Amino acid sequence: MDKSELQNIIVKQEKFFRSGTTLNIEFRIEALSKLRKLLKEYDEEINNALRQDLGKHPFESWGSEHGLAIQEIGMMIRNLKRWSRPKRVYTPMAHWFARSYYLNQPYGRVLIISPWNYPLQLLFMPLIGAIAAGNCVLAKPSRHAVNTTGLMQKLISENFDAGHISLIEGGREVNQLVLEQQFDYIFFTGSTNVGKKVMESASRHLTPVSLELGGKSPVIVEPDSSPSLAAKRIMWGKLLNAGQSCVAPDYVLVHKNLSGALVQEMKKYLQKKYGDDIKANPDYARIINKETAENLSSWLKGKTILIGGDCDPDEKYISPTVVKIEDMDDVLMQEEIFGPILPIVEYDNLDEALEIVRNKPRPLALYIFTRSTKIQKKIIQSTQSGTGGINETVVHFVNTYLPFGGVGKSGMGRYHGKYSFQTFSYKRSFLDKATWIDIPVRYPPYAKKMKLLKTLIR
Repeated sequence: MDKSELQNIIVKQEKFFRSGTTLNIEFRIEALSKLRKLLKEYDEEINNALRQDLGKHPFESWGSEHGLAIQEIGMMIRNLKRWSRPKRVYTPMAHWFARSYYLNQPYGRVLIISPWNYPLQLLFMPLIGAIAAGNCVLAKPSRHAVNTTGLMQKLISENFDAGHISLIEGGREVNQLVLEQQFDYIFFTGSTNVGKKVMESASRHLTPVSLELGGKSPVIVEPDSSPSLAAKRIMWGKLLNAGQSCVAPDYVLVHKNLSGALVQEMKKYLQKKYGDDIKANPDYARIINKETAENLSSWLKGKTILIGGDCDPDEKYISPTVVKIEDMDDVLMQEEIFGPILPIVEYDNLDEALEIVRNKPRPLALYIFTRSTKIQKKIIQSTQSGTGGINETVVHFVNTYLPFGGVGKSGMGRYHGKYSFQTFSYKRSFLDKATWIDIPVRYPPYAKKMKLLKTLIR
């Protein structure tokens, strides 16, 4: 795509938005309903594309990709009319006689840039919110998930007006070209480093942004935890999409008294759920490409491997791997892993574990395994993260009633469900004053009015 083609789309979307078409709630619901129908009709094609790109089983694809999008659309359709109504607020006595209210109005033209790890879900979830709020959308997915991106391009281009929704393909050059243009809102999901560039570009036009980034999401496992339950839920969350999830457990801090039992239970889980030949198991996904698999493999050299460690970059395969870490400067404790490699760090007391968490940038998620509500409260109050789970991992992401997003280097802004609608809307406030009376207090001369003014404004 060249600059003239891109600007042509932008002009179309500007005209479409100015026409006022997207302000119509029925139009928004119709567009959402059409998208939901397409996601259902193309279920098999979507599963095949995700299998080709990431080796996902259809169960995992539905549960973490288009199934979530369908669920999100349903919530939007059910609530959109109510969310879109003018909201009355209290009018102070000093401004009587008047009524005060605000409207949730669309920003206008929205740019959505999405990554490759959940190529459909991480593009369509914000897209759904932007459509529901009444915006026009230019979507730019990652070039790495080739098959899924091609299918999404087909769905969008053949069924929606380009002035309303457009999807463009390309690599870094196209990203750079897009970010040079002016939009009314930018929603980006990806790495922290690229997020900085997006925010820098947005600042040139004072464009508001949502940044859904990542980071190293820790798991704290206290000695009163059930090692079998903790192992099962940690490994499930880690191995979903072969660890290529922004909310995947990135490292485990486990009390030294429970460490051995936890690792043994992890081994049992892998044997029970995946069998002797994990590589041949269709339930286990693949790394996005050979280069990424090679990089992950290089991080295992010289490490104390407790479980797994098998690598075949040509097949984009890294086995579920657990590594014991004692040096906090190890690359596995510095970089977000984004793969099925799980470092384990032992600690003597909880304060030591908390210090490790606090010494790192604020993560997107924090996971706590303990039966003690007192300890749960202490960990929550002693740390900061965008989201989290107690005796659970990852599934908070799929609760459409919870706001999802990061803090600090893990991102800014919230979305999912109602929070997506709010993200892609701005509150436009009005005070509607009566014309049948005009109280003269505010007009000059001001002499002898101070006492009355202080009575009115308290």
